[in-house]
Formats: sequence, structure tokens, C-alpha cells
Amino acid sequence: MKRIVLLFAIFCSVISAKAQMGLGGGSTVTGRISGTVIDSISGKPLDYATVSLMRSGGKVPLNGVLTDGKGSFKIDNIKPGNYKLLITYIGYPTKTIDPVTTTPSKPDKNVGTVIVAPSAKSLKEVVIAGQAPVVENKIDKIVYNAEKDLTSTGGNATDVLRKVPLVSVDIDGNPSLRGDQNVRVLINGKPSGALSTSLADVLKTIPADQIKNIEVITSPSAKYDAEGSGGIINIITKSRDVSGLNGSVSGGIGTRQNNGNVNLNYKHNRFALSGNVGTNFAWPQTALVDFNSTIGSLVRTQEATSKTKRQGVIGSVNGSYDFNEYNSITSSLRLNSGGMRNDGTSINTNTSFTPATYNSTNYSKAQFGGFDWNAGYTHKFKKKDEQLDIAGQWSHSTINQDYNTMFYNVAAANVSKTPNQMGSNDGKNDEYTIQADYALPVTDKFKIETGGKGIFRKLSSNSDVFRQPGNTGPFLPNDTASYLYDYNQNVYAGYTVLSYTLPKGYSIQAGARVENTDIKGNPQNSIQNSLTPFTNSYTTFVPSFIISKSLTATQTLKLTYNKRIQRPSLQFLNPFINRANQDNQTQGNPNLAPEVTQSVELGYTTFIGSSVINLSTYYRYTDGLIEGIISTIQDPDQQNRTVTRTTYRNIGTNKSVGASFFGSVNPIKILTIRGSINGYTYHPTTTNAALAAQQSSTGTYFNYNAFLSASLTLPKGLAVEGFGVFNSPRRTIQGTNPAFNLFGFGLKKEVIAKKLTLGLNALSPFQKYLHLDTKTAGQNFSQTQNISYPLRSFGVSFTYNFGKITYGQQNQKKVINNDDLKQGDQNGGMGGGAGAGTGGPSGGR
Repeated sequence: MKRIVLLFAIFCSVISAKAQMGLGGGSTVTGRISGTVIDSISGKPLDYATVSLMRSGGKVPLNGVLTDGKGSFKIDNIKPGNYKLLITYIGYPTKTIDPVTTTPSKPDKNVGTVIVAPSAKSLKEVVIAGQAPVVENKIDKIVYNAEKDLTSTGGNATDVLRKVPLVSVDIDGNPSLRGDQNVRVLINGKPSGALSTSLADVLKTIPADQIKNIEVITSPSAKYDAEGSGGIINIITKSRDVSGLNGSVSGGIGTRQNNGNVNLNYKHNRFALSGNVGTNFAWPQTALVDFNSTIGSLVRTQEATSKTKRQGVIGSVNGSYDFNEYNSITSSLRLNSGGMRNDGTSINTNTSFTPATYNSTNYSKAQFGGFDWNAGYTHKFKKKDEQLDIAGQWSHSTINQDYNTMFYNVAAANVSKTPNQMGSNDGKNDEYTIQADYALPVTDKFKIETGGKGIFRKLSSNSDVFRQPGNTGPFLPNDTASYLYDYNQNVYAGYTVLSYTLPKGYSIQAGARVENTDIKGNPQNSIQNSLTPFTNSYTTFVPSFIISKSLTATQTLKLTYNKRIQRPSLQFLNPFINRANQDNQTQGNPNLAPEVTQSVELGYTTFIGSSVINLSTYYRYTDGLIEGIISTIQDPDQQNRTVTRTTYRNIGTNKSVGASFFGSVNPIKILTIRGSINGYTYHPTTTNAALAAQQSSTGTYFNYNAFLSASLTLPKGLAVEGFGVFNSPRRTIQGTNPAFNLFGFGLKKEVIAKKLTLGLNALSPFQKYLHLDTKTAGQNFSQTQNISYPLRSFGVSFTYNFGKITYGQQNQKKVINNDDLKQGDQNGGMGGGAGAGTGGPSGGR
């Protein structure tokens, strides 16, 4: 309670410091000029009179409208300033009104009744067109403009992320940044409850056609949440700041998946409203799995097939209103719903059984959904760029999972070791956030930013497990595996960032952030009395520092330092044993401490004509590194049968040295070549003898991920592009996770200029399956898993734009940004419960 009062006091002090909200700031809010035109003799309104808008004293038309049947006219999206109106009508002399003045405090101007007699020329529409490059390298981030990429159409967010510089995505759909999976993924700058519970699944339900661009921030300053040692990936969906009503319809049909997307945008003067809905449906895909485990003299194998179906819908409504130049509000509501089903069959071998071979089937189904509601208020002060933002957000998400595993052809002597099992897991996550941010430019060279934030998480997971002793008769409750688990986490934070612009092209930014974390967990099980409620509290100081030097007008050198933490999420902390995969189990650890990572990076950027090159080298030191440790046990729940169990531990430290390159060049006007490569070392050091005994990777290992593409812009609206993605195996202290490479091609043709576009795309056209190999070894055991995942696909896509598009400028609105929580697997904050997709192998990583 004291922290809540303290946080509230911080907010109040920030607000009261500028209680007298003076007016001022930049010219971003637009207004309206209106009036009524009548005949000077008859007094009747003149319809279809032309009203032209120019700068006061100017001669170049800026805009123009026709009067309606009542002689009225309205010209929207007018910035504050002095203007001139020219009113013309056939048979009448031109009427001039000069000046017509609008101000930031009074952006609307009604000139009243205008008596005219003209002779007119209607203004032709002025179109301003701009083409953003596919990748932009900005001072604090890399921006990948997905809507400019031909090969993105027809896919989903996972497909798009695979082509973003410095980002790699594993076969399960989990993104990493420079090899670090501790990445916070945001949508439009805001966290989503859905992403916190089932990140990979939700990303696969977002149509690629819904994505405008993706921002990558590798070195966040103290202004950002301290969470996310790898950095931040921000997915920006399509919306337009326009006048009137417009939108687009797009979709794709393919041999692997299908999607559709609809965007509607409306803006009238200072009110803006946009809506978006997209759906993604994947055809059933059957993967082949070959699993082998050796534990001493015991050998277990599995040959399995796994058929997966997946679908999802995601939509949003966003609204904003600018009261005037200095006060504005915004609100958004994002809804999502989706699910997946997996059916697997396998032939199993266990040398401790006689006979050794038996069969099994596996079924799992998951449904997830929720919403994110965000509201914010922005106030600008007299001084340019002085701004106060207050925002709040409520994220709610649920996930419901059902699964069963059935065994067949098991010898009677071994039936008790392989009981049939079924279960369900219902999880709920509510997250409440409030924050205030204040920016004050003390001078044109010195700026202060400060703010406070509170995040309040409430999660619950309810797992009911049943088993069938002897594999006959009714299913009975399994009290040792069933549980109810409640978990609360509160984070209180405050920060200050100072920015200086120095002579000779130097600039410095120094920041500090303090975060306090309170955790309470309450595991409940009817027979496990050893499970008691636990609490944890810790405070973290997070500094950041950036110094940059403009060597020339086109060359920049930048040195950064930051410190980040990675709190373990519920799935890492849940102390209950997840036996959904009976051969390869998982268990959380409520005693986990957060990872703490310190990074130093030196980067160089240069622009040569339309080409850009970025080079960087970095060093990371991580303390309290969290990894899953596999060990062998005799499970009493299965008559002491030997199985493997993964538990999460703070294994020790990791020292990593890396370098990255990104470049975009135009050797000829119609050809653009883009490429990026990131390489880094992995050198873990364990902290105790027990972990060292389980460690099989003891040296220094090199990892990399790379991307290369080429695009041709041809006459008559035709464009062609191809790309390749390359990833090395990712190391852990017990082995390697899969490497993979893939290729894709795309073609786009504008059928109706700026309106209708048709496309063709192909992914992995020369290879039906993506082959993924995992190797794990520890004390007295070794495992290998080979998955052949169907990837080859062909598809067609279309995009149709409608409505008048007149781009304008919009106030920057404050959005919630929780860069938070180490994400483990896709149970996320809901704990264990869903069966492995193939009934066994997925637990062997």
C-alpha cells in the first residue's frame, strides 16, 4: 500500500509541477475553415461554388472544395496560420477574403456569410507520393517496413519477423534478438495480454497484411522498462492519418495458410477513428518426428507424426480527439481469439519393456483470447516539445487447454508404467498499468525526461489431471498432478533521462531507473503439503548511457551502455510437475532470481546516396542466466519408471562478444540488395558442482543468423523479390537447438494504379520439409530429436484500397509499453498443462 501511495505521489508531483497548463507547443493539431456563400442580389445560396485556399498573400492553391446545396463549405485539416480564400462562380467576379486566421487555441474559423459573384476554376487534386525503403536505420532503432516487402503478403507475423534485421525465429515461432530470446514483443507500442500467454501462437494468427512495420530496439534507454535483456520488438499495424473515409481489403490463399484483412479509417477535423480485423487459417500440417534417448543402458525411441490445425482472429478499434493544439486524448481496444489442435500418433520403443515396442496417440487442443484496453491523455505546454503524458491499460487474457495421451499394445506387466492420461488447464491473466511521463527541454541543447510507472499482474492457473490405471475402466483424478496456482507480481518504477547536444557533433544521453518487484505465489494441492506460499522482493538500479558523434553529415558513431533485467514468468516459477508428456516432464522453480545483463555496444552508420550501411560490435555479461536443465528421475507416479524432467535454474553467468552488419545498396536504379548478419559467442560458466555435472557444453561457441534479399522494380507496376534466411544452431549448456535455412520469392503487379494489386509468393519451393535437429546431453543421458516440418507453400494475394487518401500529421500519443518478463515456452503465464504436440519429443529439448 505504501508503494501505491508513493507512486501516486510521484504522478501528482509531476502534474502539479505544471498545474497551470499554459498553451503552446508545435503546430500539429488541425482545424477547420467554414462559411456560407450567397448571391448578393437574390440572397439565395450558391451551390457548387468553388472555394480555394491559399496562404495569405500567396498564389499557390493548398486545397479546395465546392459549396453544397445550402451554399455552405468546410475545409478540414488546416494548421494554425494566416490564409486567403478565393471564391469563384460562373458569371461572377472572384471574391477574395484575406487574411483568414486560425490559432492553436482556436483552430476553427467560421467566416460567416460571404456575398460573392465569380467565374471559377476547380482546383485539381494535389497528390504527394513518397516511397519509404524496406529497411530504415534510425538513430535508436531499425525499422522494417513490411508493407513494402513483396514476399510478406499472404503470410503471418512469424513469417515477417524472420526477415527483420537482427531478429531470428525458431521453429516454434519464438523470436530472439541477436540470439537472445529474452525479448519483449509489443503491438503498437503496447503489451498484449495474449502475447504474454501464448506468444508464438498469437503471432501466427496475425496476418502479414495487417502489419505496417516492425521496430527493433537493441539498446533501450532507462526510459524503457528494465525488462528484456535482448531488447524490444514493436509490431506496428496499419492505420492512416487521413481525411474522410478510406480503407483497404487484402487477403491471400495458399497451400499452407490463408488470411484476410480489412482496414477502415475515418478522420474529420480533429477526430480520428480506425478499425481493423484480420483472420488467419492454416491448412492441417503434418510433421514427422524421430526421437532417441539413451539413459545408461536404457534406450527409448519414438517415430511419430503430428498433424496441427491453427486459426485466429485479431481486431482493434482506435480513436483519438484533439481538443486543441495542446490537449488530446486517445483510446484503443484490441481483441483477439484463436486456437490450435494437434493430433499425433507414434511407435515407441523402451528397452526396459518386454516386448519393447508399443503405440500411443496424443491429442491436444488450446483456445486463447482476450483484450487490451488503453487510454491516454497528452498535454503540450508553451515551450516547444514540453509535454506531459498520462496513460493506463488493462490487459485480460485466458487460455484453455485440453489434452489426452493413450497407450496401446503395452504388455500387461508394463501397463501400470504407462497409464492413459487426460487433463485440462484453464489460465487467466489480468494486468493493470498506470504511468506518467514528463519531458522538459530546458534549452535547445538540454532536455530532461522523467516519469513513474506501476504494473500490477494477477495470474491464476487451474489444472485438473485424470489417469486410467491399467488403461481400462474410468479415468480417476490424479491428485499428485492436479493443482490450483495463484501468482501476483507488482512492479513499481521511476526514471530520469538527461539529453545533451554538445559542440562538434557530439550528443550525450544519460539515464537511471529504479524498479522494485514484489512477488507472491500460492500453490495449492490436496496432498502435497510441502508446497507452501512464497514471496520475493527485490530492487534493481538500471543505468543507461549513450554518446554519439556525427563524423560527417552522413556518418555517425555511437557508443552505448545499458543494464537490463529479465524476471522469470509464471511458467518458470510454477512448482508443480507438468506430466502432460510423461516421458519428458517439466517443473518450475519458485526460487529463481532474475537475470541481470550489462551490455556495451559501439555502432557506426553511414549513408552513401540511397545506400545505408550499419556496423556494430558489442559485449554482454549476464549474471543469473536462466536455462532449463534436463535430468533423469524415477517417477513414482509411473511405478518409478525412468524418465527425464526439465527444471529451470539460475545456472551461472554468460559472457558474449558479438558483431552485426546491416546494409542496403542500389547498384542500379531498379535493383535493391539488402543483407544483415549477426554473430556472437556463447560462453556459460556454471556456479556449482551439481550443475557442472549436468553441463555438456563447456567451451566458447559461435552462433549466427543472417538474411539476404534482392528486389527488382520493373516498369508497368511490376516488382519481383527473393530472400534467404540462415540460422546456426543455438547453444545451451546441455546441447543445441535447431538450425534452419529457408528461401522465398514474391511477385507483385499493380492492376489498377494505387488501387488494386495482385501478387504471387512461394516459400521453400525446392524443399518440402524443413529439417530441425536438436541434441541434448547431460549426466548419464543423451537425446536427439529430428523434426521434418512441412514448409513448402505457394499462394496468391490481393490488396484493394478505396476512399480518398489525404495524409496529414497527428499528435504523438502516449502508449503503454511493458517490456517485461522472460518468456519460456508457449504456456507463458498459465503454467503447465498442454500435452506435447507429438506425445513426447518436444520435451526433449
